[in-house]
Amino acid sequence: MSEQISNEDQQVPAMTRRATLAAAAVAPLSIGSAAAAAQLVDLAAEKNAAFMRGNIQRWSELVRIAADFTLMQPFGGPPSRGFDMNSTRMAEMARYFSNGKTDLELVQTYACEDIVVLVMIERQTAEVGGLPEQDWSLRVTEVYRKAGSEWQLVHRHADPLVRPVKLEQAAALARGLGVNE
Repeated sequence: MSEQISNEDQQVPAMTRRATLAAAAVAPLSIGSAAAAAQLVDLAAEKNAAFMRGNIQRWSELVRIAADFTLMQPFGGPPSRGFDMNSTRMAEMARYFSNGKTDLELVQTYACEDIVVLVMIERQTAEVGGLPEQDWSLRVTEVYRKAGSEWQLVHRHADPLVRPVKLEQAAALARGLGVNE
């Protein structure tokens, strides 16, 4: 199953009928968890578009991050725990990302009463960290947990390995070397 959700015009369209039916077809979903998965897919598309445009204010309005949140960043390194949303850090993030154009490809959803897992490819271009605009597509897994009446993001794993790499390149990355070394 693969579904595209475009954010070209910085607007997130309603989830397509095909994607809604596909999300509902994932077993073992109750009607409530299928609806939650569909809403979280739309939310993921909208918050990612805001993030890649550097609109961290909008992103922070959309995301609810759990106190026990873990992040495996696309730049590697050890997982981080928690998320600091102080104004200085948020301003730094806003400056780091700009001019993003995004398109979300939903690969799979898994859901039960209080957990939803989204497996996605974030196809995107942006200016990141002062580099010129380029492809920043990522393979992403997000895990949401229901807390009261809201869904909180408890885990995000993102990596840039959207395109296959050779065994030697993967081995170099595993050893901590650059791809070209």
